[in-house]
Amino acid sequence: MKKITVIGTLLLCLSQFSCKDDYLVTTDPTRIGSDLFYQNETQFQQALNGVYGQLQTITNTAYIFQEFPSDNTTLDFNPLDRGGAAGWEAFEFSTVNQGNGEISNVWNQYYSALYNTNYTLEKLATSTLDAAVKAPIEGQLKFLRGYFYFNLVQYFGDVVLVTSTLDKPDAAFDLVRSPQADVWAQVEKDLKEAVTLLPATYPTAQAGRATKGAALSLLGKAQLTQKKYADAVATLKQVTGYSLNPVYADNFNPARKNGPESIFEVQYQGGNDLGEWSNFAYVFAPRLSAGAITGFANTAPGGRNIPTNDLIAAYETGDVRKDASLKTSYTLNGTVVTIPYITKFTYPHTISGRTDNNWPVLRYADVLLMLAEAINEASGPTAEAFDYLNQVRKRAGLAAKTGLDKAALRDAILKERRVELAFENHRWFDLRRTKTPAELTAFMNAYGAKEKAKPTVDRGGIAFNAQDYVYSDFEYVLPIPAPQILINAKLTQNPGY
Repeated sequence: MKKITVIGTLLLCLSQFSCKDDYLVTTDPTRIGSDLFYQNETQFQQALNGVYGQLQTITNTAYIFQEFPSDNTTLDFNPLDRGGAAGWEAFEFSTVNQGNGEISNVWNQYYSALYNTNYTLEKLATSTLDAAVKAPIEGQLKFLRGYFYFNLVQYFGDVVLVTSTLDKPDAAFDLVRSPQADVWAQVEKDLKEAVTLLPATYPTAQAGRATKGAALSLLGKAQLTQKKYADAVATLKQVTGYSLNPVYADNFNPARKNGPESIFEVQYQGGNDLGEWSNFAYVFAPRLSAGAITGFANTAPGGRNIPTNDLIAAYETGDVRKDASLKTSYTLNGTVVTIPYITKFTYPHTISGRTDNNWPVLRYADVLLMLAEAINEASGPTAEAFDYLNQVRKRAGLAAKTGLDKAALRDAILKERRVELAFENHRWFDLRRTKTPAELTAFMNAYGAKEKAKPTVDRGGIAFNAQDYVYSDFEYVLPIPAPQILINAKLTQNPGY
């Protein structure tokens, strides 16, 4: 998908120059101003594609905020390069502070995407496009805005809620954080409107765009997160037209993109110079594995998102998802190196660093497990709740669960989500949804103690910092980036930071 950036230019007429001089008002012939751009369906589709392009950028580093803080993944520690210690590594070790650069980056990325979303929606509302043409474009934009705020409110708690662009730059200094309840209300509003506007499917050439099923699935997840269990059940039961892939690994195979289980996945394209490739295999491979995993020698993998010993132990004997998701070692120059790595996004590709893997955001297995969870919370361990859970387990080659009480079934569903959706950026939000801040604090500190006692990856003789894996309940949300508070003194910081 092509990226489009709308840039506004402020021309300042200085007193020593005449504002009537032609050279001051001549437009750049290589640029199209926003007042001339939003004129037809093609241009609106390009603007929409620009927001999808920003979603790619957001997704490229989402693992830092949704897997690293959890018990699912760790890092291949580099004792010779501590450059990431104050940035991305801090999410693994629970040492994030308001000066963390990754937090500033993600805040800026989301609000940039939101600006372009809001601006395009405003232009669409006043356009003369046919209603049938407008509807799917508006629906996709509202789905994307709902998704952006779905993540932001869970990252930061109260956030700045903007659904329109500002007339004057000075107005930005009056923006304050909106309560989480208001943000969730906007998420639901956007997604409910998207449901009415979006089609169930698109032609093959438009595969990957947000559909009615995607809006319903995310709406159900938003309701589940807010513990609106009956609403979540009613919404998620409307997600139809999908089925589990008979082969679990097919969900991640680039040759089988957007398959029967896919509800929404971020689109990437490798093997060319178009700038739309992904590179998750390179980011996640152990840092000294060179080409043993990626297939291209002389590469320097990132060593991030390494599966933990704790997660590896969570797989039951015979679970086919384990081999499709991870390996516990690799071989380099005839030597076996016992560092685990993710295989979900590791497939052959033709150009070094340019993989063809999409990123799954919503799968039908996720919907089935959400239904099991919502039904269990609303009505207890009914046969229907067990059926949804066991559909997923059957595909994994595992025996059905039966006879559990409500608490045991809750635990079984959470564990099933962990292994079914491993490394797909669900674990941290699942832990937040199912545990209070106090419970999550105890849980994460227990995990941290295990990882410190027996690290998944050798640290090359470097001891843990005294603050590593010391989790506090205020870390339930991230800090507001320090630069944002310096820019706008009306923004408040989250307690504890």
